[in-house]
Amino acid sequence: QVIKCKAAVLWEANKPFSIEEVEVAPPKEHEVRIKIVASGICRSDDHVIIGALVMPFPIILGHEAAGVVESVGQGVTSVKPGDKVIPLFVPQCGECKSCLNTKGNLCSKTDLGTSAGLMPDGTTRFTCKGKAIYHFIGTSTFTEYTVVHESAVAKIDSAAPLEKVCLIGCGFSTGYGAALQTAKVEPGSTCAVFGLGGVGLSVVMGCKVAGASRIIAVDINKDKFAKAKELGATDCISPKDFNKPIHEVLIEMTGGSVDYSFEVIGRTDTMIAALACCQYNYGVSVIVGVPPAAQKITFDPMLLFTGRSWKGSVFGGWKSKDAVPKLVADYMKKKFILDPLITHTLPWTKINEGFDLLRTGK
Repeated sequence: QVIKCKAAVLWEANKPFSIEEVEVAPPKEHEVRIKIVASGICRSDDHVIIGALVMPFPIILGHEAAGVVESVGQGVTSVKPGDKVIPLFVPQCGECKSCLNTKGNLCSKTDLGTSAGLMPDGTTRFTCKGKAIYHFIGTSTFTEYTVVHESAVAKIDSAAPLEKVCLIGCGFSTGYGAALQTAKVEPGSTCAVFGLGGVGLSVVMGCKVAGASRIIAVDINKDKFAKAKELGATDCISPKDFNKPIHEVLIEMTGGSVDYSFEVIGRTDTMIAALACCQYNYGVSVIVGVPPAAQKITFDPMLLFTGRSWKGSVFGGWKSKDAVPKLVADYMKKKFILDPLITHTLPWTKINEGFDLLRTGK
């Protein structure tokens, strides 16, 4: 059956979301229809609104969520109606080169970077006012019901609190994994984290779990410092307090350099600063923030020639379908906490207020 429900539709760029009645088609073969219970707001959603991440309109955004399976299409074996699940914006098809390689996690079936906004079969499951509405990176969670491909959903512990573990669908896993999986932070090392939003704070948590002895948090918003320290940061600095480049400040603070650095903002200038502050021969710098569209980086290649590694990390390097249930299990065993990452809980019809809070750094 087609389900009629409410969704936050973005009709065009730089406009607020509009709460509309949409029609959600039933799942086709190897697809799953999910009742969304909780959804986080992520900067990547905002990137679409302002045009920094190019997607087709009209679109239903949202990609960090948790819900309950409502129905499944033919051939679906990994979940059944009633299961608690997390949709995966990085799917895991199990067949492409990245899925088959132990080092890879960016499945070729992802819609990231293609901007197609459609299901794998090239069509959409959403209609509003007679118009087809595009999907967002295979998830589209700012709606009461969504349809995802079976490769883009993970079944989780039925006792998990969905309003907390929804963060494992993006922000937490992305930051935590960037430290543990991508950088492989070592005990006793020194780390610098640029950007202290939810993902940056999750990087701090990952560095702490990995045993880093010094974690330097960098942000221009000092309101973020108390929480960063609560989660494991040993030092917090704002570039606004210095009249020299921040990478020079970090080099002085650490008597030479950091071992690992993380850019968790999505700005080209901070990406280069993060690269420059890590150890010239064996330092590792990881780009976690989504790079802005149409911007290029110019940098001195000597920064890499001396031996530094510059890496990118999507979804924390986790193989999504395998890792998400395990991360939820770790949360249930209290191996990490999510509460400090949740600042506000709003009814979802107040989604525009939620984005205002995001933009003002609150």
